[in-house]
Amino acid sequence: MTYTLLPLTDDPYQVFTLDASIDGAVLHARFAVRYLPAPGRWFLSLWDNASGEALVNAVPLVASVGAVNDLFTPFRYLREGKGVGSLFCLRGSEELAARDPAEGDLSAFHVLFGDTWERGETDA
Repeated sequence: MTYTLLPLTDDPYQVFTLDASIDGAVLHARFAVRYLPAPGRWFLSLWDNASGEALVNAVPLVASVGAVNDLFTPFRYLREGKGVGSLFCLRGSEELAARDPAEGDLSAFHVLFGDTWERGETDA
């Protein structure tokens, strides 16, 4: 299993591309990450950059606490059953004031993207 740490900053709107092999299938991914002040949350969207197809729209970045929380689990049927992989938001430190990423502290969290993770696996 391979995971990539997404290069996120505290900029309220970020767009970047990443070529990844998700479960052996190539995905030319384009990410958009934005902070929306009204709900006070960060949201991530994902496109297949090669086809322009929107795959995931505005998934809130919610940190895993206790059990690992794969934010892309609902999207496993996409891309003809190849899925879009897994996405994890992890706290960088237990001393963080916010449970989930808030305005100005996204860079204190680790957001990982990669192969589809199955519950019970220990290498996530």
